[in-house]
Amino acid sequence: MNEMAWYIPLLIFGARVCDVSIGTVRMILTVAGQRVLSAVLGFFEVIIWVLAVGGAIRYLDHITALLGYGGGFATGVLVGMTIENRIALGYRLVRAINRDPEIDLSAAMRGRGHRVTRVEGTGQSGAVEIMFMVVRRRRLRETKHQIAEIAPEAFMTVEWTDRPTNGPLGPTQRGVFGRFRLGK
Repeated sequence: MNEMAWYIPLLIFGARVCDVSIGTVRMILTVAGQRVLSAVLGFFEVIIWVLAVGGAIRYLDHITALLGYGGGFATGVLVGMTIENRIALGYRLVRAINRDPEIDLSAAMRGRGHRVTRVEGTGQSGAVEIMFMVVRRRRLRETKHQIAEIAPEAFMTVEWTDRPTNGPLGPTQRGVFGRFRLGK
C-alpha cells in the first residue's frame, strides 16, 4: 500500500471540482458559439483533469482518494451549473399567446423597450395574439415577469435559440467581452 499524505484526497477533490466546473461552462460556451473561449477553458480543464486522474490512479488502494475523485466530480457538476446559471449566456425565444382582446401585449412590451413580432392567430376559443421576442438570457426572468404583469392569462413558452444574425441583438453588437468578439 502506497503511503499517502492526509491532504491528497482534498487535492484530488479540489482538482475535480475545478476541472468539471470548467468543463460544464466550456460545454455551454461551445453550444453558444464561443469557440475561442471554449478552447482556452478546455486547455486548462484537461491539465487539471490529468493531475486529478494521476493522483487518483497513484492512490487507487486508498478509498479516501477515490472518494475525493468521485465527490469532486459531483460537486464540480453543481458548481459548474451554478456558475453557468449566474453568467446566463445566450438567448431565448419567448413566445406568448394572449387570448384577451382587451390587452395588446405586443404594444405593451414594445412600450417597455422590447422588439416584438406579432402574429394574429386562431385558438380553440377564437382570435389570439401570438407574440415572439428574442431576449438575452440574463433578462429572461424580468421579461417573463413583465408579460405576466401585463397579461396574467397569457400562455408562455421559452426556447433556447442561437445567437441572432441581424438586428439589435445580432453580431454588430458587442460580445460577451466588450469590443472583443469571440467565436463566429
